[in-house]
Amino acid sequence: MLHQFYHLVCLHIFLSVTFATPAATDMSQRFKVFISNPTTPKVAVDLLKSKCEVITTTSYDRTAVLKDVAGADALLWATHEKLDKELLDAAGPQLKVIGTMSAGINNIDLNELKLRGIKLGNTPVVLNNAVADIAMGLALGASRRFTEGRKHIEESTWPSHFNAQWMLGRDIAGSTVGIVGFGGIGQTIAKRLKGFDVAKVIYTGHKEKPEGRKLGATFVDLNTLTQDSDFIFLSAPLTNETFHMCNADFFKKMKKTGVLVNVARGPLVDQDALVTALKTGEIFAAGLDVMTPEPLNPDNELLKLSNVLVTPHIGSATENTRNAMAELTAQNILRGLGGEEMLTPVDL
Repeated sequence: MLHQFYHLVCLHIFLSVTFATPAATDMSQRFKVFISNPTTPKVAVDLLKSKCEVITTTSYDRTAVLKDVAGADALLWATHEKLDKELLDAAGPQLKVIGTMSAGINNIDLNELKLRGIKLGNTPVVLNNAVADIAMGLALGASRRFTEGRKHIEESTWPSHFNAQWMLGRDIAGSTVGIVGFGGIGQTIAKRLKGFDVAKVIYTGHKEKPEGRKLGATFVDLNTLTQDSDFIFLSAPLTNETFHMCNADFFKKMKKTGVLVNVARGPLVDQDALVTALKTGEIFAAGLDVMTPEPLNPDNELLKLSNVLVTPHIGSATENTRNAMAELTAQNILRGLGGEEMLTPVDL
């Protein structure tokens, strides 16, 4: 797995780094690294322990984390908990480096990091395949009515006689597919779509990208994408600009046969507006790996709807992917502490 991971990173970030050995970090002292999640893969823990003193929290409770983080020179952040001024203050002024085990950084106060001169690295690229796979699964499951079909089996309402019109879904073959956010994950989704004989792939974002032309995808504005797409995949980062971008007006513009898939962040979608659109038939279905809040309450209105397929934010949840994310995070931390450029730094 590591051999494949190394080649993947080198291919996408164009850094000639050999991962078979830890980064060449000459540290005269053993820095203290705080790990925010006790289930962080062993590959990262072992790599950090070879160079640093490692403290792993024993509790997900924020109060405990605020206490345990004191004195850390670096953080391995593997949680959706906010990394804000309060937590940075609790760590102390010696904090130099943060590695987040995620591609998304919306839970991190970037302004505070910039003010304090703290380096930040994340884990793009290595999770693209796993998240794109989940996106395709959700699209197929939602459009072919997996949730409703399962309920028919459980409730013994599966008709025993042949009914040609029963449980009809929507075809992805021959469809127009829109991708909102054409970064690594969006582009990987576009690659997956080539095998499904879609008629057209369109995408939107801040600007047209050369990768779009290579993948046969057409750049359009958000309004055009919303109106023309049979399937809409959300793979954009959560920012002030994208917060609740999928609102009541958005759903009114979608086709009544349209399917929405969200593998980005829950707050991209106004969830109340989505529930209304699904209840009233304004759109056909939705497939969601992310939602608001997380974890989702079991009595949430989404779970009462048959035209929604939900998964519990497991886009990157494969063993190989999580190990690759963890190792990259640890390498970022070691390089940052040693004064070297991180493999995947976040520009603050």
